Amino acid sequence: MAICFQFQSPLKPITFPSSNTKRVPIFKCKASFSTTTTTELEPVFTSVKSFAPATVANLGPGFDFLGAAVDGLGDFVSLSIDPSVSPGHVTISEISGSSKLSPNPLFNCAGIAAIATMKMLNVRSFGLSLKLEKGLPLGSGLGSSAASAAAAAVAVNELFGAKLGVDQLVLAGLESEAKVSGYHADNIAPAVMGGFVLIKSYDPLELKPLIFPQNQELFFILASPEFEAPTKKMRAALPAEIGMPHHVWNCSQAGALVASVLEGDVVGLGKALSSDKIVEPKRAPLIPGMEAVKKAAIKAGAFGCTISGAGPTAVAVIDNEEEGKKIGQKMVDAFLEEGHLRSVAMVKKLDRVGARLIEGVPR
Repeated sequence: MAICFQFQSPLKPITFPSSNTKRVPIFKCKASFSTTTTTELEPVFTSVKSFAPATVANLGPGFDFLGAAVDGLGDFVSLSIDPSVSPGHVTISEISGSSKLSPNPLFNCAGIAAIATMKMLNVRSFGLSLKLEKGLPLGSGLGSSAASAAAAAVAVNELFGAKLGVDQLVLAGLESEAKVSGYHADNIAPAVMGGFVLIKSYDPLELKPLIFPQNQELFFILASPEFEAPTKKMRAALPAEIGMPHHVWNCSQAGALVASVLEGDVVGLGKALSSDKIVEPKRAPLIPGMEAVKKAAIKAGAFGCTISGAGPTAVAVIDNEEEGKKIGQKMVDAFLEEGHLRSVAMVKKLDRVGARLIEGVPR
């Protein structure tokens, strides 16, 4: 889930080439942010620019332990060595795309993740200047804070020779998430790693990439309304206790969702995505029109629909882009007619790459 503020700007599409990056079956690490390298590293670039994608967390029954990365949407971070910045420190020199974010790195998702990564790399002799370009609206339910954190962590890592693995980068981003929206990795893990990710454990942190078959088509239909849904309010709506029948049902559907991902079964994925009986029923009434949007999406041909993260974005799945555009329009219409909310809809593929370097100036 993501911390939610008022929707600020239209989603900004981004296109990147595909990648053949190999995946490691499982990542395990203890939740520690201590220094990883014993000797200080020299930077290999004078400046870099990184990107991290939007994410869809929870995926229905996978509350706080399942997430996926979305292609073509996300945040950029530009990072450079700056002699005017105190050694071992980072300053945020510019933020574009949002007027609500603090430029203080101690209170900014990108700044917190950058500092955590610098600590892991034992960076003490160089000061860094960071520019954040927000491509995701705050509180969109698309992992806005995680995208900033992932992009910043990758930028620092790449600047100093890419010595950290993805598990450590997730930990750096998780430190940011913990301070901003709570200790959950279902946004930051897919933002860093790409694809679908299962959080097997939080103590110690264990991450399991779920490989969706390359030869199968999957499209996310994202309908984002202009609405404020504070995380505190959305968390408070959740039940403190649940009955055994609902527990068994959600566990079985989460298992079905994982199996559908691995098999490339988009129909099964959509069915499982729509099946949550614990979180969605409590949150949907708090987002005007959400229940009607879900019905409209499924009636129009979507294989399934649910709330993305804490909301207010609704996410549906389909295996055809043109059909997805038609479904998206029906979702926008439902938000307006039933919820009296304006919204925008986009159809996007699964991002299989995750956070990455896109530019670098060698030192």
